[in-house]
Amino acid sequence: MDHYKVLGLHRTATKEEIKAAFKKLAFQFHPDKHSQSPKPVRDSATLRFKQVSEAYDVLMDDRKRADYNSRWRSAAGSSSSNHYYSQYSYGHARNETNYDYYKPRSGFNAGGFASKFELAIRILTARSSLLSLGFAAAILGGIVVIDTSGDSLWKMQNSGKSFEEAMESIEKAKAYREDNMNERP
Repeated sequence: MDHYKVLGLHRTATKEEIKAAFKKLAFQFHPDKHSQSPKPVRDSATLRFKQVSEAYDVLMDDRKRADYNSRWRSAAGSSSSNHYYSQYSYGHARNETNYDYYKPRSGFNAGGFASKFELAIRILTARSSLLSLGFAAAILGGIVVIDTSGDSLWKMQNSGKSFEEAMESIEKAKAYREDNMNERP
């Protein structure tokens, strides 16, 4: 399935053109619009709506679009014109609620180590992941600095005493004060 053909666009289409084509086709093939249609028409419209949605999802995301374009070019230049589609096409499946959705086909390394590694790298190098990782590192660093500085301050103020010893001396001081207060008339 050529995502550009699905949306009726040229490969140099802008995001605005992709968005406009998607809105037009999504409205035309939306399953709710065909809920009263005969089953073959309804099924065809649902399939077409899913294809339009998938094409929009891929072409609106810069990374997915670049990946799609590079894989499409390499598939077009190879002896097997179906190379891209055999590796990255989608098939029907049913989820727990019995609605159709698309999932990657198994086979041709779809679930292999390389694709899982590539997915992990993409997730880890995404801007949001890097920001989250940086934020977590800053928080962890702050906790370490606070904990270390707290220990250092304690040792500076209470040389030679442990926390338990300091608490005992505070309790003794309180008891001494109470005894002195009780002895005064």
